[in-house]
Amino acid sequence: MLAGPRVQTDLVLLRRVRDRIDREFDQPLDVPSLARGVHMSAGHLSRRFNAAFGESVYSYLMTRRIERAMALLRHSELSVTDVCMSVGFSSLGTFSTRFTELVDVSPTAYRKAARADLLQLPACVVRTITRPVRNREAQPFSAP
Repeated sequence: MLAGPRVQTDLVLLRRVRDRIDREFDQPLDVPSLARGVHMSAGHLSRRFNAAFGESVYSYLMTRRIERAMALLRHSELSVTDVCMSVGFSSLGTFSTRFTELVDVSPTAYRKAARADLLQLPACVVRTITRPVRNREAQPFSAP
């Protein structure tokens, strides 16, 4: 990969997009609006983001939303529908589908199992073992 000034500028802009997603995951975000925010075309942003971070803008956004939903399901009394809406989904069906794709269980089943299994673990361990694994690219954490 070339390390010229243009590539460095792109990386700064891509980090801004990633940081915006991390901050505003619960807002209606899409690639064209994210691209406008850094003065790129949607196609250029998509290609460069994927090359820099190894996943699409959409995948990154969905992963952030599902991670937050997992935390809310573990630690709050919000209904699954309220969790869905609070992390930026407008459709319970889409939320349930994406959640199940990433976590391998429904949100309701996750809440039930997580509360029973994670009560005695330190928060740093919980974050490590509950991080969603996209498309089975990496093996989930397993204790020796």
